[in-house]
Amino acid sequence: MIDISEPIRFWLTALGFFIGIFGRYVLFSVTFWWLFNITMKEQFAHREVQTRPRRPYQHLREIGWSGLTSLIFTAMAMGMLLAWQAGYTRIYTNLSDYPWYWYPISILLVLFLHETYYYWLHRWMHRPGVYRWIHKTHHDSITTSAWTSFSFHPIESTLQAIIIPALMFLLPLHITAAGIVLLIMTISSAINHLNTEIYPRDFDRHWLGRWLIGATHHGLHHSQFRYNYGLYFTFWDRWMKTESPDFHKLFSQKTTSRKK
Repeated sequence: MIDISEPIRFWLTALGFFIGIFGRYVLFSVTFWWLFNITMKEQFAHREVQTRPRRPYQHLREIGWSGLTSLIFTAMAMGMLLAWQAGYTRIYTNLSDYPWYWYPISILLVLFLHETYYYWLHRWMHRPGVYRWIHKTHHDSITTSAWTSFSFHPIESTLQAIIIPALMFLLPLHITAAGIVLLIMTISSAINHLNTEIYPRDFDRHWLGRWLIGATHHGLHHSQFRYNYGLYFTFWDRWMKTESPDFHKLFSQKTTSRKK
């Protein structure tokens, strides 16, 4: 474990975290943009969920908000590192401390609890008195892209950032499992905001795909506002009947038709 009690080590560690968090966002955003807007543009052009043009310089605004979000995530990470060093968290580094099956279970449990927290937080942020102060910044991107994935108001970034650290005080979680959760979060967010449906035809009705959120599902949220509040999975939207009635029809259109 790195001792960050000295100021120089503390700030160098914080810089490393920021580079890792913001760099991860940039890496996945650039990768998805390059794949589906440059390399395979012709093959995926008909799969654009929203055809409304993006606003001028929208990507620069999104990158700016994402940089601020990355700073907030960095502050949370540093707080967790200090708490871990003080022995307050349930993070562990020795795989033999818990049975082997706890490793995958812990990841799935964190994803489920994160999904539950986010779904209800997201619905709350759409309340009229809350929306314009907190969530509107994200919804200013009606036609999204991978660059939108971290574009949040600082209050929303903070609210989003607290859940996973909070779970690390309650649930035993191997440090690499925490890394996998964060990686899944970044990839999922990039895919969901891509505005290009990358999943195959009929995947929305597949035994696995029917539970996963993609660009069509989340794109409808950005255009309709009152449906599809999930983060990774569709189950809360299904259970609470907040899934858009247009989802399956639009998914079918985007995955089967081609522009002439």
